Amino acid sequence: MTSADTLSDQGSGMRMLQRSSLILSRLPPQMTTQLFACAFERVAKAGEALFVAGDRGDGCYRVEQGLVKITVTSDRGEERIIALVGAGEIIGELSLIDHQPRSASAIALCDSTFRYITRQAFEDCTKDDPEIYKHLTALLAARLRETDEVLAATSFLSVRGCVARTLLELADYIGKDAGRGRILLDQRISGKDLAAMAGVARENVSRVLSDLKKRGVIEQRSQSYMLNDIGALEREVQH
Repeated sequence: MTSADTLSDQGSGMRMLQRSSLILSRLPPQMTTQLFACAFERVAKAGEALFVAGDRGDGCYRVEQGLVKITVTSDRGEERIIALVGAGEIIGELSLIDHQPRSASAIALCDSTFRYITRQAFEDCTKDDPEIYKHLTALLAARLRETDEVLAATSFLSVRGCVARTLLELADYIGKDAGRGRILLDQRISGKDLAAMAGVARENVSRVLSDLKKRGVIEQRSQSYMLNDIGALEREVQH
């Protein structure tokens, strides 16, 4: 086995870990059905906020279709995306548990649909089945681990590694098999969002993307991307 093969295997293991954490961040199907039995449907357009930091935590959402970015904003107005939340995952449960205002903002990255339950419906359900709290605690622990991974990545990875990691994470959420080992990110993704996900300056993201395009690792189509060489991106994360 060559060193390149070893690096590719290590990268694949990293992406499997990411997919596993996505699964861990969901409630068991039967519990989700029970919790959202009396839920309302909500639709959000791309760019629309479900809630913003500081809002009263009056309910939580389950993503039915689409993708949501969880963001925090500095005093200078700089946005950082701390998590992505996709279909089957829950948003806003923390405020229902600790009764505190929203700690971050949730904004639809694309047109998305949700199931929404009120705080009262949540409390009624947990009275009937306190086991829900145990699973929500496990969910929150999984999210904390994901946040730790993001902090470690932005602290120790190079700028190139951070951008590559972001593209791989997007591939796990919204990637579509385009054949010949390629993955299409079939979604409008702005440079600002890529920078906020990677945790690096927008101009640095532009330089890295330009180099990846010159090398044929990725192609840009309007504001979507084709990932032509997943192995090359994984090796960037390992460097």
